[in-house]
Amino acid sequence: MKKTALAAALFALASFSAHGADPSGGFANGGWSAQYGVVDGNHRATLNYETSPLWHMKLGSTRLELVGELGGSYWWTSSALPGYARHMWQLNAIPMFRWWPTERFYIEGGIGATAVSETKFHDKNISSTFQFGDHIGAGFKLAENMRLGLRVSHFSNGGMKKPNQGLNQVQLNFAMGF
Repeated sequence: MKKTALAAALFALASFSAHGADPSGGFANGGWSAQYGVVDGNHRATLNYETSPLWHMKLGSTRLELVGELGGSYWWTSSALPGYARHMWQLNAIPMFRWWPTERFYIEGGIGATAVSETKFHDKNISSTFQFGDHIGAGFKLAENMRLGLRVSHFSNGGMKKPNQGLNQVQLNFAMGF
């Protein structure tokens, strides 16, 4: 059984490397994205480094790709409960799947690890500095190396520690490729 699992893992790794970065497009070498989001008076500004596609697959006239997003965010709010922070930092590492049903339009989603500097922010007790970030969004390629998108994100510790109130964001995303 272990040999079969090892063979399957090696086959999967070989097929991932065989489908590396798509040489066409303005993001073949990676890029940067800036995001701004606000929900319930909580603001979030993010700067992400986006890797070149780690994997891609053609699906008829569409394509699916996997990229990594590594970044940092600054959260702020104008008011907070007593004992709760008004400012917070966040680091993230998110694998994002992006499906391109057309050459210009995409739908994306991903789940990854984040770390925050505070466990109590604004009016939420998120209990732990380790959080999962869940993201879903859509966008449009403005030019060969520019994208504009809208993303909804949820951050929580996945129930590993109580309370687990979580934080939500709706963000505008602008990305530029190298």
